[in-house]
This record gives sequence, structure tokens and C-alpha cells, in this order.
Amino acid sequence: MELTLGIPALLFPAISLTMLAYNARYLAIAALIRQLHKKYQETASASIGLQVKKLRKRLTIIKNMQATAIFSFLLAVITMALIFFNIEIAANVVFGISLLSLIASLVLSFVEVQLSTKALSIQLKDMEK
Repeated sequence: MELTLGIPALLFPAISLTMLAYNARYLAIAALIRQLHKKYQETASASIGLQVKKLRKRLTIIKNMQATAIFSFLLAVITMALIFFNIEIAANVVFGISLLSLIASLVLSFVEVQLSTKALSIQLKDMEK
């Protein structure tokens, strides 16, 4: 298969939408941390401290999700430049790395969603008692 300018360009909307979703998750968690921090200062509750610790772990994962998605986007642009300059072998290698980076970002997203779901189920169990 011949790599053309259109193929890496197909990643642009996918990566852009992925970045929007990641940013929304980041902003939601950041707002929750600010809210919990204020509560913690008022009550010094150990459970709130534990929740903030878990949210910090999720923020780290989201940061890595964003970094790998940005890296994938950058490599897709570099691929297009390499294709433009007729450096085909390098373009194929860089594009492959771009795809692997996007896969890594999506795997991290899956892990973060699992942590989020687990945290919610723990909170729901707490309400059922």
C-alpha cells in the first residue's frame, strides 16, 4: 500500500476529537478536586483525602493520554512532510509510530475509564448501606 498525504490527514479529526474528550475529562476532574479540596479544608475528612489521591492518579493518566495523543498528532504532521519531500521509508516508519502512539493513548483512556467506573461503584455501594 502506498502512503499518500490523505492517509495521515485522516488522523487529524480523530485525534482532535480525542483531545477534546480528554480535555473535558481533565477539566471535570480538576473541578471536582477543587471542590473536594475546599470540603477537606473544612472537615479534614480522611475519605475526602483518599478521593483526592485517587483523582490525582487519574489526572496523571489523563496527562499521559494527552501527551501520547499530541505526540501522535505531531508524528502525523511529520509524516505528511516526509511524504511531501518524497522520503517514503521514513514516512512509513513515522506513520507507524504515530499509530502506535494513538493506540497507547486509547489504552490509557480505557484504563482511566475503568478507574472512574470503579470509583463511582464504590461511592454507590456507600449509599446503599
